[in-house]
Amino acid sequence: MTVKAAKPLSGWRVLVPRGGRWGDTVAATLRGYGAVPVIAPLINFASTDDAQTLANAFYELQDGQFDWLVVTSATTVDVLAGQSVSVPPGTRIAAVGETTAAALAVAGYQVTFIPEGDNSARGLLKEWPTAEINGRVLIPQSDIAEPTLVSGLAELGLDVQFVSAYRTVGVPIAEHVAADVASGRIGAVLVTSGSVARQVAKQLSPLPEGTIVACIGPRTAFDARAAGLTVDVIAESRSADALVDALVEFVAAGAEEPPED
Repeated sequence: MTVKAAKPLSGWRVLVPRGGRWGDTVAATLRGYGAVPVIAPLINFASTDDAQTLANAFYELQDGQFDWLVVTSATTVDVLAGQSVSVPPGTRIAAVGETTAAALAVAGYQVTFIPEGDNSARGLLKEWPTAEINGRVLIPQSDIAEPTLVSGLAELGLDVQFVSAYRTVGVPIAEHVAADVASGRIGAVLVTSGSVARQVAKQLSPLPEGTIVACIGPRTAFDARAAGLTVDVIAESRSADALVDALVEFVAAGAEEPPED
């Protein structure tokens, strides 16, 4: 009789801090490795407090007054599509990474530039086309976005306008999920952004010893440490698959045992 080998995350409960399509996709990937995903959104997105400023910026965008539109998240794509914003042919679109570029493509927007290496604000700045260091740039982001892109592109010589496209708000975690984290029953927590890191620290700290914190890229790991979390795993790229793969590799390399029920 042939005995099937155990999957690498068999017995592991993993906290997935985002819901929706992203959360469902990650949960399915985790199940493929034998894990039990626990979807518990820690952040959500709400309309900007300054709708008029956003509307004015989108009017100027559609009027062709910007040379570049820089998009840093799929949430911004949702805002653009939700307001039926049309980007004129003369305005080029830069996406911070492949995930955002894919969301733009699905929404019908043609992307001109994506950084090939680091899918982050720093990667975009590092690889920004040297021939494109003038003109106006619109950057619609979260109200709590760090000024990395705005200041970086301004230093390159571009005329940059930031506008708050949406607000990032914390979501209270369900009591039974918080209890499972506190007891160590949930053995790993995925951290997908600085906002998520801060909610993990606020709502779930201190994490039990042995709980694995896996971050989606170096920048998120930096933010997680700044929030007081101990980071165990850092995915090399900002993609869901890379994050799960990094967790699998960490568990396999350390021969980590899943928490007991």
